[in-house]
Amino acid sequence: MKIGLITGEYPPQQGGVGDFTRELARALIAAGHEAQVITGNRRQAARSGKHEDGIAVQRAISSWGMRCWGQLADIARHEHFDVLNIQYEPAAYAMQVGVNFLPSSWVRRQIKVPMVSTFHDLLVPYLFPKAGPLRWKVVEYPARHSDAVIVTNGEDHTRLSNLQSPTSNLHVIPIGSNIDPALAAGFDQAAERARWGIRPDEYLLGYFGFLNLSKGGSDLMQAFKVLSDRGLPVKLLLIGGRTGASDPTNAEYALHVERLIALLGMQKCVIATGYLEPGEVSRALLACDVIALPYVDGASLRRGSLLAAIAHGKAIVTTEPRYPIEGLIHEDSVLYVPLSDPQALAVALQHVLKDDALRARLQHKVSEAAKLYTWDRIAAQTAAVYDRVKC
Repeated sequence: MKIGLITGEYPPQQGGVGDFTRELARALIAAGHEAQVITGNRRQAARSGKHEDGIAVQRAISSWGMRCWGQLADIARHEHFDVLNIQYEPAAYAMQVGVNFLPSSWVRRQIKVPMVSTFHDLLVPYLFPKAGPLRWKVVEYPARHSDAVIVTNGEDHTRLSNLQSPTSNLHVIPIGSNIDPALAAGFDQAAERARWGIRPDEYLLGYFGFLNLSKGGSDLMQAFKVLSDRGLPVKLLLIGGRTGASDPTNAEYALHVERLIALLGMQKCVIATGYLEPGEVSRALLACDVIALPYVDGASLRRGSLLAAIAHGKAIVTTEPRYPIEGLIHEDSVLYVPLSDPQALAVALQHVLKDDALRARLQHKVSEAAKLYTWDRIAAQTAAVYDRVKC
């Protein structure tokens, strides 16, 4: 099967949707399919089909407004795809909405290829200040008009299922980790901890991902301050890039968190790695005793940072999910805490850090759960959706 994967961001841009698209393409290719990536061309001349890490990448779309229709039609006619799969998240397309209307009848006259839309979240694009309900209608449009729709988590499935005219052919397929633990071959925990200035008698908390309003960085800093005030010898490692390439609100929130760190007097205890190559991210995750992920809207399978912690078999403390997450059971393979409760977060983190048996059990059980979220499994589920819609 020949598959075109459309994405608004792609490495070397930093962002979860781009990383997901790369990993899905790799897994589809490994399964015997021909997968190409079609993405934006912001700062360089358009390139057609150049291979990057074994994947054909067409950096050919100059804008994700209505202009993208003709450009995508030209590519589709040339490549003869069996199916196109839109990887959708508004920020990845710079809040432009041309991609939302690709499944429309008037665009289908030019692009005669079945279309599948994968929703990485259901946030609304900015559009214009007083758009009101129209903003949700724009997101809803590809859900109604695509040949099939994939969501990554239970909450998004429920929301789309509850449309007045429910979308047909709706599937839940989780994302996987964009950081492969195999990249940390030869990992030496003592050396990695020493790299970040962690003494042998200190605990190390880890946080992975951009500093984003929805990820609870402020709650984490307050909980970390509680642990420090209690005399616990602990440091916090902020793993990866600070803000990413797509969401402009990240920079403002990151500045807020950095000011909070200074206000709490925690500068010497919080270590920011900055952007790391995937192998370095993997080693940093493995060096941590506990990964703290206090999402303000609850843990969810749409969170790449959560999937990375699962894939690395780490003890995880995160916020209670709105929908059950397969393989993650409270006090068995994960520790859940209430939303937006820094005190409860501090208590849970201290419990896991100081209880070696609990930490070992969480690590063992979450490693078993990781088998549910491998890329070969995700690619097989996704290819099955393509098979149902292709001409």
